[in-house]
Amino acid sequence: MRRFLAVSAAVLAGLGLLTTAGSANPESLLPQPAQQAVGGWAGTWATAPAAAVPNTPDGYPGYSIRNVVHTSAGGGRARVHLSNAFGAAPLTFGHVTVAVQGTGPDAVPGTLRSLTFGGAPDVVVPAGAEALSDPVNLRVPADANLLVTTYVPAKSGPVTYHPAAAQTSYFTRNGDFAASESGAPYTEQTSVWHYVSGVDVQGGAEASIVALGDSITDGVGSAAGANHRWPDYLADRLHGRFGVLNAGISANRLLLDVPGSGAGQNALSRFDRDVLGVGGVRTLIVLEGINDIQQDPHQTDPAAITSAYRQLVAQAHARGIRVLGGTLTPFKGWRVYDDTLEATRQAVNSFIRTGGVFDGVVDFDAAVRDPADPLRMLPAYDSGDHLHPGDAGYERMAAAVRLDRL
Repeated sequence: MRRFLAVSAAVLAGLGLLTTAGSANPESLLPQPAQQAVGGWAGTWATAPAAAVPNTPDGYPGYSIRNVVHTSAGGGRARVHLSNAFGAAPLTFGHVTVAVQGTGPDAVPGTLRSLTFGGAPDVVVPAGAEALSDPVNLRVPADANLLVTTYVPAKSGPVTYHPAAAQTSYFTRNGDFAASESGAPYTEQTSVWHYVSGVDVQGGAEASIVALGDSITDGVGSAAGANHRWPDYLADRLHGRFGVLNAGISANRLLLDVPGSGAGQNALSRFDRDVLGVGGVRTLIVLEGINDIQQDPHQTDPAAITSAYRQLVAQAHARGIRVLGGTLTPFKGWRVYDDTLEATRQAVNSFIRTGGVFDGVVDFDAAVRDPADPLRMLPAYDSGDHLHPGDAGYERMAAAVRLDRL
């Protein structure tokens, strides 16, 4: 099998990352009105394109890829975002469909819809660009799985993907089966998302909440296929009132790229695409910076990190988006931990809590730390590596988000 799937758990753990959520400062008031969903559209699911699949110079000609994605909010119409962000050549999608998932790669009968693009059944996406489908009438349930299937008929160059999906999707190398309700043609599996970057719904959610972060937002350490990332748990608390969009990328940093790692562009570089460019954003929750501290080269000057936060907030405010700052969670016991790195984390968290830059604070640090040793994560919340929470930790993080601040 070609290098289709890819990033091992060991590699993800080695790249190390964080994302956290906590209670907001009661004195922190929101300075501007929230942006409402334009035309009634709001994102129900998203992922951040992270890189090109290694060693795919021809792409996947003749492949149908059935991506499994999980909704946060429902609606009566849907549209799909497709990405060629890390492509090197124009990419032709010959056939794209969306359906409600039945079992595995099977669609619920009667729910499969073929998508068009400006009325055409296919679309050419330039290198570095994205395509948005025309809307289709489809009853999209909240808290359910959809199947977004892409068929690429010809060689297309490197394939844009998101490595740490924590979700099984399906594919076939044998041609165009995008319109098949039956999953029988889909005999192979993948643990990453290819091409698809978002799904919007109309007639349901009021707006969207975006979670910008690294592997902790991405859900590393959570149970695969269970939708137990902290943004998933937050969506459960919101009961479909708002869509919750996950813009986490494992090993992502605020200030530097990590070439060849699948860690995406730095958060400032990708902010336009992964936050400002998605549908109906009302509120942004930022949980980034632990990788700048703990990855090599280590960033030990808190001012560099806090300056990046100021930029993210300024750009979000310019679009009428409120921003909540998430404190960085404990990492004592992680393989590179030392007193210097801890001092940097403490200084950054002090800024998040008291600097007055964010519209509110989610104190993920306070939510998951061990009262008996506050520099460590409570063992019940720890996935075992002392950096990433497990399912219970992610649920606790989501519980720390004050819904009245969203």
